[in-house]
Amino acid sequence: MKITWLGHSAFRMETGSSVVLIDPFITGNPVFEASGMSADAAKEGATHVVLTHGHDDHVGDTVDICTSTGAKLVTYFELAMYLNGKGVEAVDPTNPGGTVDQGDFDVSFVKAFHSSSTMVDGVPVYLGNPCGIVIRTADGKSLYHMGDTEIFGDMALINEIFAPQLGLVPIGDRFTMGARTAAMACKKFFGFSTVIPIHYGTFPIIDQTPDKFLAEMAGQNVVVPEVGAALDF
Repeated sequence: MKITWLGHSAFRMETGSSVVLIDPFITGNPVFEASGMSADAAKEGATHVVLTHGHDDHVGDTVDICTSTGAKLVTYFELAMYLNGKGVEAVDPTNPGGTVDQGDFDVSFVKAFHSSSTMVDGVPVYLGNPCGIVIRTADGKSLYHMGDTEIFGDMALINEIFAPQLGLVPIGDRFTMGARTAAMACKKFFGFSTVIPIHYGTFPIIDQTPDKFLAEMAGQNVVVPEVGAALDF
């Protein structure tokens, strides 16, 4: 499994013949745009898009990616149907507790505590319950993208059921866990071999660096990747 951070909560994952874009906030993402990586390179060869929830900084370029590449959208029902109405033809809807097989990998949707909406004429329109996602590849690798969430006790069940090896963990505070609770979640509920912090530095209103999280996670294997640099797991 090869994974590339695209800034914020966005990732490109490659496994087998599949290229999966997770929460592909690319256009308008200042962290991505400052990296020098091209949007075309980030989207190249996309076969799937997987979304945790409906906020614009997670849905991002989904409609453009799916309509231009034919990539299949995998997400929970309300968001899948909403984006189907926006022109995304190949949708594979699911909901928390469900797992969908995509050949090279499967995706399981789990709970997250956040919100999920899009703005229409200045008013938020509800887009269903937000989720976290667990991806397991055919060669036995697994990752848990927490989406946007607070800490919650059922993370222990997520670990018991899936035992994910790689954790993609929001740390930016205000809209998600901050450094202290994110580190507590990792250490109390999971046995991650590697943790990648996400959802920081994108907007002035959230934490700008992972420094506080790194301090809280002293002794743990935390990787802070460069945007656009592929990592092998």
